Amino acid sequence: MEQRRIVFVVFDGFQSLDLFGPYEVFQHAAGLTGGYSCSIAAPLPGPVRSGSGVPVHAPHGVADLDPAGIDTVVVAGGGGVDLARLDPELTGWIARAGASARRVASVCSGVFLLAAAGLLRGRRVTTHWAREEQLAREYPDLAVDCDPIFLRDGPVWTSAGVTAGMDLALALVEDDQGREVAHAVAQELVMFLRRPGNQSQFSVALWSDQPSGDPLRAAVAAIHADPGARHGIADLAAHAGLSPRHLQRRFTAELGTPPAAYVETVRVEAAKRALAESDRPVEAIARRYGFGTTETLRRAFHRRLGVAPSDYRRRFRSTREYT
Repeated sequence: MEQRRIVFVVFDGFQSLDLFGPYEVFQHAAGLTGGYSCSIAAPLPGPVRSGSGVPVHAPHGVADLDPAGIDTVVVAGGGGVDLARLDPELTGWIARAGASARRVASVCSGVFLLAAAGLLRGRRVTTHWAREEQLAREYPDLAVDCDPIFLRDGPVWTSAGVTAGMDLALALVEDDQGREVAHAVAQELVMFLRRPGNQSQFSVALWSDQPSGDPLRAAVAAIHADPGARHGIADLAAHAGLSPRHLQRRFTAELGTPPAAYVETVRVEAAKRALAESDRPVEAIARRYGFGTTETLRRAFHRRLGVAPSDYRRRFRSTREYT
């Protein structure tokens, strides 16, 4: 099998997992098929200090690395990206390499380097949710969407923070070498085969505070165990062993959202996954996840996502494309 050359770009203050996570995915794939050759480049060859203080040796300085023959450029993010993108030699090399490579990718705030290199004009991109406003403000020509964990727009792939880079790398491997190889890599690394790119960055652990006491934990666990079950205030109160009024008050205070809104959010997330990953009819998904009717599901999607369920499926449903 012909080797694809993958070059990872780092800089002082890069996020170490933005490099190590995707690098391991490609290296494991290379071990299975021999299909990849991975290398690390930095503004200058030699030791590069990550944001956590862990040093990494970069064998290549960008000035000494010919962009010709590079299949994929993967740019790490990290706190040092704001200084790194002011380096004209670095951004110039990324621009040249990105123009000739088959594809470019960024992890987390690495998207700022791609933008500074002029590779993202008019593209739909993502990054870590904490950088969303900055990216949209500084590059108004971009369509910034920080809900998905990764996005593909043509030859440009961008991802959210840290571990999302591994999801992106696994998607790249699947795109290149198919599901079986990606599945084998996922098994070795104890990863999900494909956490969909359209899955929200704002998972339950992020979009709400979590309950501090056992009664509420029981109610929340019941919601996630079966989003389509009955989860009215009386049902949740029974799970928690509290009165409905007491549950309503404690739930809202501790999780920052009323029970009904929380239930709807979980149901919408479950429906999003089903639409993206299965061929079940929209009507069946609406019933399965507690919406009852297609119209109720449609209203919830419009209210929270601004699209209809059928449009969401057309946009995200694919086994090989991650748009």
